Amino acid sequence: MSTNVIEEKKKGFDWAEFEENLNVALANITVKDKAVFSRQLAVMFNSGVALMKAIDMLSATSENAKLKKALRSIKGEIETGVPLSESMAKFPDIFDDLYCAMVQSGEIGGVLDMVLNRLATALEKSAKLQNHIKSASSYPKAVGTIAVLVFFGMTTFLLPTFAGIFEELGAELPAFTVLMLSISEFFRTPIKLGSLVVGIVVVVWAYKTFYKTPQGRLLCDRMYLNLPIIGPLIKLTAVARFCGTFSMLTGAGVPMLTCFEIVARTAGNKVISNAILNAQKEVEQGGSLTEAFERENVFPAMAISMMRIGEETGEIDKMLAKVGDFYEDEVEQAVKGLTSTLEPIMMVGIAGLVGSILMSMYLPMFAVFEKLG
Repeated sequence: MSTNVIEEKKKGFDWAEFEENLNVALANITVKDKAVFSRQLAVMFNSGVALMKAIDMLSATSENAKLKKALRSIKGEIETGVPLSESMAKFPDIFDDLYCAMVQSGEIGGVLDMVLNRLATALEKSAKLQNHIKSASSYPKAVGTIAVLVFFGMTTFLLPTFAGIFEELGAELPAFTVLMLSISEFFRTPIKLGSLVVGIVVVVWAYKTFYKTPQGRLLCDRMYLNLPIIGPLIKLTAVARFCGTFSMLTGAGVPMLTCFEIVARTAGNKVISNAILNAQKEVEQGGSLTEAFERENVFPAMAISMMRIGEETGEIDKMLAKVGDFYEDEVEQAVKGLTSTLEPIMMVGIAGLVGSILMSMYLPMFAVFEKLG
């Protein structure tokens, strides 16, 4: 047996490499991570630090395992002469089409520092908006979870105890109490409860599978836009994202038709994405951007009016940036308003769930009192 084979056997399993790969697999790149990276890279680049040196420093200091590994690979690509945008494009789960297109435009125009600053600002705004939405949705989720657990616990453990007492006293159980006891029995039967859980899992899986199809996503996204409270919020978010992204791309020198393609992929809603692509076809044939979106009937009238002013003055990027800022504020206010609306609804829901349990326990007492009397 050769010395190399013996050394390989002694070496054994590489736990350090395994741990790194595991950390990379578990790591998740958030908008905040990309915003921090972009701002740090912009600051270093503006300070005169060479690009490869800046990437190397950020790779060494990054706390995200996935981003750290990607930056090491990007540094190696840059050393071989590959442009930054091209090396970033090999990591689409971190640097999407929008990010790479912006970096490429900065490289071509020699304004990479300005582009990185714009990217950092845009990502910071996006991270702020996501935080508002998360904080607004955390309260209903927490309250809803507690309500379901309380209902399940009282129905499963408390209600049967009272029902047994009433039966011993010979009281006739009202229809509502019988109904609640049927629900209690369902929860206390493992097979029935298991079938409910499996049914929910199947429905969720079927929905996700259907949503992945082009027709399914189009149908679901159209339905979301028509929902009474959530629909307008989705539309406002999409408008804010379109205006901010489109203005940033055109301001960086990206061709308008390319901007349409990138923005359509980042719209977040298939109906709005199709509207953007239809507008692209009309603009490509020499039509007006404003008239194209006006025909699609997706964007609000105020946004269309501002686009028209931007086209007439030749400052469409600046006008869209202002519209994007306005609608970002509108989304923030809409999220706060949604939270205020949901709070009383959640309170009424919790009162209804707990009240139904209490009613099912107290109704038989009248029969007991009547019998004793």
